[in-house]
Amino acid sequence: MELIALLEDAAPVMLQGAGYTLLFALAAMAGGLAIGFPVALLRLAPWALLRWPAALYVSVMRGTPLLVQIFVIYYGLPSVGIEFSPVTAGVLALSLNAGAYLSESVRGAIASIGQGQWRASFSLGLGYGQTLVYIVLPQALRVAVPSMSNTLISLIKDTSLVSVIALTELMLATKEAIATSFRPLPLYLAAAAIYWVLSLFFEGLQRRAERRLNRAHAAR
Repeated sequence: MELIALLEDAAPVMLQGAGYTLLFALAAMAGGLAIGFPVALLRLAPWALLRWPAALYVSVMRGTPLLVQIFVIYYGLPSVGIEFSPVTAGVLALSLNAGAYLSESVRGAIASIGQGQWRASFSLGLGYGQTLVYIVLPQALRVAVPSMSNTLISLIKDTSLVSVIALTELMLATKEAIATSFRPLPLYLAAAAIYWVLSLFFEGLQRRAERRLNRAHAAR
């Protein structure tokens, strides 16, 4: 009974934090896609002048811890006159990090489409942009969905790191509940369960999206 009462008292704060976690993850996913798609196209560009900056960005973001990136954006940039609110800094750091991984998912999916598709499209008089939008990307999306979905699920868990800059989300809400109850184990386990449920929800959406894309591909 005592445990149930503890969870009931903590539930409003933790569920509110879970809502913020979901919003931050979705915002970062949108930002990551906005960054990842052009970066993927730059990685595939025939000119090294375009490929190298994109490759450097991907290497830096994938090769450094997300926590360090958050510290650089929130605590480091103000020293050079660039200052962000906790929400902006958290979403920006998550977006930049996710963009690097999403760009690799998109790049790999585009590269998996055979060159014959490109040549056939060019022979029909379509340009590079038309071929990419109407021929290649619809096929590449089917390949990219699983890894892109994995990135979103990872983002849900990575939002726990933004608690270090006092950004309210599930982990910070859990810490606040622990500070008043002094019962860390059940509350941390409850937070883990919420993260798990959110992950299961997006795994279900991933499977549904894959089935739809596979049916659309088979109907062609």
